[in-house]
Amino acid sequence: MDILTETNFTQLKFLKRGKVRDIYDVGEYLLFVATDRLSAFDVVMPQGIPFKGKVLTQISSYWFEQTKDIIQNHVVSTNVDEFPAECIPYKEELRGRSMLVRKTEPLSVECIVRGYLSGSGWLDYVKSSAVCGITLPSGLIESEKLPGPIYTPSTKAELGVHDENISFEEMIVREGKQRSEQVRDVAVKIFLRASEIAETKGIIIADTKMEFGMKDGKLMLIDELLTPDSSRFWPKATYSPGKAQNSYDKQFVRDYLISINFNKRPPGPVMPEEIIQKTAELYQQAVFQLTGKYVE
Repeated sequence: MDILTETNFTQLKFLKRGKVRDIYDVGEYLLFVATDRLSAFDVVMPQGIPFKGKVLTQISSYWFEQTKDIIQNHVVSTNVDEFPAECIPYKEELRGRSMLVRKTEPLSVECIVRGYLSGSGWLDYVKSSAVCGITLPSGLIESEKLPGPIYTPSTKAELGVHDENISFEEMIVREGKQRSEQVRDVAVKIFLRASEIAETKGIIIADTKMEFGMKDGKLMLIDELLTPDSSRFWPKATYSPGKAQNSYDKQFVRDYLISINFNKRPPGPVMPEEIIQKTAELYQQAVFQLTGKYVE
């Protein structure tokens, strides 16, 4: 099976390489290519995960479609046969793992919505009974469902640097009150819609990260949406508050890296084949439960 960890489409205008996506400028639009790269603790691992880029693209496409009545998104097409002519030589590599998207001016913050007490939110709560400055009821336990979703923005760090949580007041300083409130309200609405849909398919969305941009003076949902890379997906069947949960995301890889005392700095270690395969299975299970299809 082919694993694509990097693209070099020499006839296209290369723009930048992120943790997972390679981005090209194709005139009026951008071309997002989801590779099979895996990052953990903001470090890109040396091995790719089979089918991962296609899984991320299919899941994002699914959620963009499910939420397009809430807010417009940047997707123009995921059908390679509709891409600009200069993409034709790379059609087979692009198939299933790419999106043609509108160009926007991205906001300066990442938008995190939490529905359950987990990860850094749980650690924050243990120390202060609050998450990112938002005071929560006392006595909550790890992985417990919150009384309602909370919105906790963060900075956008460069590749290899950790994002930092910021207060909503700090977001207002950066983006203005009206835009900040609009982003918060839309992000929570998307989270609630997606959580409701996912639960009918046996998945709990514990939290997620979204990105927004501006296009012609209007807010637009961009980047990826509600994937195992940007969210915590838990199997509903095994959910049991009071501890860490089984997960469809890359927590499996994080747990392995913690077990070998990885220092969270590049380069990432070579991982055992069973870790690679198990992670690939989890990504495939997530896309199958949501869409009813595995990717090939």
